[in-house]
Amino acid sequence: MGRLLFFAIIAVLVFWLITRFIRKEESQDKESRSIEGEDMVCCAYCTLHLPRSESIVIQDKYFCSKEHHRLYSQ
Repeated sequence: MGRLLFFAIIAVLVFWLITRFIRKEESQDKESRSIEGEDMVCCAYCTLHLPRSESIVIQDKYFCSKEHHRLYSQ
């Protein structure tokens, strides 16, 4: 009876350690997968939202294309 109890406790401890290790790896994967965001801006002509890096900035206004800047200026 004592041996059975001993092996049961060992099995529970091994199971607990394995699940703890797996959870730790999953949380590290989630942290490394996080994507850093970028500021979004709005086109002054059509109000389309686009990343700042893809926009055209003219006179402190953001545009999604040169055509929209031209139409906005008229």
